[in-house]
This record gives sequence, structure tokens and C-alpha cells, in this order.
Amino acid sequence: MSLTTVFILLALAALGGAVIGFVFRWLLVLSRKGSIEVAIKQILLDAREEAKKITEEAQEKGKGIIATSESSIAEKEDKIARAEDRVFKREEALDKKQGELDSEIQAVKGRIEEVRQIKERAEAMLSTRAEELAKVAGLSKDQAKEQLYAELERENSDDLMMRAAKLERDGFERLERRSREILVTSIHRLGNSVASDTMATAVTIPNDDIKGKIIGKEGRNIKAFERATGVEVIIDDTPGSIVLSSYDPLRRAVARVALENLIIDGRIQPAKIEEIVQKAQADVNKIIKEKAEAAAFETGVLNLDPRLLMILGRLHFRTSYGQSVLQHSIEMAHIAGMIAEEVGANPAVARAGALLHDIGKALDHEVQGTHVEIGRRILQKFGVQEEVIKAMQAHHEEYPYETAESYIVQVADAISGGRPGARRDSVEQYIKRLQDIEAIANSFAGVEKSYAISAGREVRVFVKPDAMSDFQARELARNIALRIENELKYPGEIKVIAIRETRAIEFAR
Repeated sequence: MSLTTVFILLALAALGGAVIGFVFRWLLVLSRKGSIEVAIKQILLDAREEAKKITEEAQEKGKGIIATSESSIAEKEDKIARAEDRVFKREEALDKKQGELDSEIQAVKGRIEEVRQIKERAEAMLSTRAEELAKVAGLSKDQAKEQLYAELERENSDDLMMRAAKLERDGFERLERRSREILVTSIHRLGNSVASDTMATAVTIPNDDIKGKIIGKEGRNIKAFERATGVEVIIDDTPGSIVLSSYDPLRRAVARVALENLIIDGRIQPAKIEEIVQKAQADVNKIIKEKAEAAAFETGVLNLDPRLLMILGRLHFRTSYGQSVLQHSIEMAHIAGMIAEEVGANPAVARAGALLHDIGKALDHEVQGTHVEIGRRILQKFGVQEEVIKAMQAHHEEYPYETAESYIVQVADAISGGRPGARRDSVEQYIKRLQDIEAIANSFAGVEKSYAISAGREVRVFVKPDAMSDFQARELARNIALRIENELKYPGEIKVIAIRETRAIEFAR
């Protein structure tokens, strides 16, 4: 064979192999297609059977639900029917009762009409009889009445006057005896101890070496303490104690707490003194709040504004003629409540008016006006009842007595203040003079604060260093001294000290 023939045979053989392979592949595809169609048909059959089963189950459940619902509806319909039957029976009963009531009302109306007719006939008969009597006597009804009264008065004038005088005298004596019984009972039911406040507070120290620390180098510690607290520190040879002197009890309280804390801390220096004094003021404010809450609870005057309580608590450190104003107010509240119960007034209003009657004294050195007017404004600001304001505002007769409680508050004030040893007039005048001295000093421009110390013989005025020069500070001291001379009366002399201090503070970090 030639090479060409060989190639042709190979080509034919390759073509035949390709044809045979295509035929086999086509047959394989046909076989696979048949198996996939069979599987799909089987899946469809299974799905139809499952859907049929689910449908049957859903139908069964639906039938059960429908049956349950029908049963429930039937029960509800039965209940509604029974309820309608009961309502119908009640309506029938009510209609029956209404008919009976209508019958009774008609009967009562008929009786009322009969009574009215009988009354009219009786009045007509009386009028006819009076007219006949008037014709017989020749007088009208009013003339006969006046003649009768005149005859009785003429014949029994002396007896009537004596009877009226006796009734008036007996009534006055009975009322006076009753009022005395009420006051005596109220006084006996309340027995508080009366202790006059002093002008100095002694602080116990562990040893006398502390005195040197308190004085400090060249007295700088004691000066810083006096400047921060406004009290005079008296350090003498008395062992184991230091005396704090000031007319203002609130300042003394702050100074006492601050000094005790300084002694415990041991680091006594100007910067530490200022820090401790600020903490002491916070502690005293806490005491003020506690005292006010205790007073309100004790007297039963509740639901007061917390800010009003803070003002009321300051009266714990305030005195009037040597008497603690807060204790005086508590005592008054108890007395006023007992009197109000006896005379039939409102005890709650009387107690509240008595407890708050002197609240203006907590701010009378800071606000212009009498303590009654200041107190009225304070109570109005914090929404206190108008009845309470009326009860407290008349205790010094600055306002008229508008309610019974206003009389009771004044009586309670007189009882509390009139207790033996309760008040001292000289102390009140003394404190008033010290307050006037400080008020004069504070009235000048450029004054930061001022303190009257040494029993009013000295006043220390701290000026703002950026508001005036040293020369102006000297002139200020002179002007204050002249005003004190012209406006106040006082024994001896008063030394005015104007203090101008400039501080430059920096921190190294």
C-alpha cells in the first residue's frame, strides 16, 4: 500500500470512531434523561400525597375548631339569654316599685295640701280673732303690742335692769373664769426649761500648748481665724479652755466647730483655717436643717418647703431677750394648739402660725423691714396658707386680728415670753446695739464685711482692696466713727479698724 492509502484508511477509521462515540454518548444522555424524568415524577407524586395528607389534617382541625367555637357561642348565647331574662324581671320589679312610689307621692301631696288648707284656716281664724279683739279694745294689733310692752317695762323697769346687769356680770365672770382655766391648763400641760443664752462660748483644749499654735507667729493664725469667722478669740491664763466671744450665736457656732476641728487636725495655719471654717459652715447648715425638721415634727407642722425649713432652723442660733427664738416658737406652737382645741379654733393653723410667727427674725439683719413684715413676705414666697399668715401677722398688732387663731398666737406669745427668767431686756438691747454698729459699717461702699467684737467696743471693717486705696481706707474708718457717734448711744468708746489686705496667690507645679 501506498502512504496515501494508509492515511485515508486512518482518517476513515477516526471518523468511524467519532461517529460511534457520538452515538454512544447520545444513548447515554437519553438514558439519564429518562431516569431524571422518572425521579421528578416520583417527587411530584410524593408531594401530592403529602399535600393531600396536610389538607385532610387541616380540615379535621378546622372541624374541631368550628365545633368548639359553636359550643362557646352557644354557651355565651345561653348566658346572654339568662342575663336578659334577669334584666327583664328587674325592670318589671322596678316598674312595680315606681308605681307604688308614685302612689305614695300622690298621697303625700294630698296630705300636704290638706295641712296647708288647715294652716290657712287657722291663720284666718287667728286674724279674725285679733281683729275682733282690736275692735273691742279700740286698738290695732301693733298698738296693742306696743302698749303691752310699755306697761310691762314701766312696771318692771327696775327688775329688768337688775336682771340685765346680773346676766352681764355673770356672763363676764363666767367667760373670764373659763378663759383663765384654759390658759392655766395650757401652761401646766407644757413645762419647758428656760435657759438664757450667753455671749461667749468656751472651747475645751487638750493642753495649753495648743494656745501657741492658735495664736501663730506674730498672731497671724488668730487674726486669720477672727477674720474668717467674725468672732473674737479670747486666750488668757485660764487653763484648758479658749473663749469665743460674739453677739451672733450663729458665728459662735461656726467658730466653735471650726476651732474644734482645727485642734483635732493639728495643722493650724491661715490657709487651713479658711478651709476648716468653710467646712464648719456646712456642718452648721446641717445642724440648722436637723433642728428645723425636729421642730416641725415635734409641733406637727408638716409639708413645709425645705427652703423655708432652712430659714426656720436659723432661729436655733437666734435669741430674743436672751431666749432662744426657735425654742420659744416650739413652746408657742404647743400652747397655741392646746388653746385652739379648748376654744374650738383650728389647732393646725394655730400651731403653724405660732411656729412661724418669728421667722422674719432669721433675716431681719439682712432684709429691710420689721420681722413681721419680713416673715409675711417669706411665707407668701413659699406658698404657706393664707390662714397661717393671718394668724402670725397680728402678734405685735401691726395687722388687724382677722381670725380667732391670730388672737391665740398673740396669747401664746405672751405666755411663752412671760415665763419667769425667759427673757432679759439688757441682752436684747446689747445685741441690737452690736447689729446697728455692723449695719452702719456695712452701709458704706467698698466694705466687704464687718464684725463688732469686744462687747461692742471695737468694730473691724474689711474693705475690698481693689475698690479703695490705703488713704481711702483711713477716711472710711473716720466716716464710720462719725456716723456711729451721731446715730448710736453707747457707753465708753468704740474703736473702728479698717483692714485692707491684698493677696497674691500663685501655684508651683
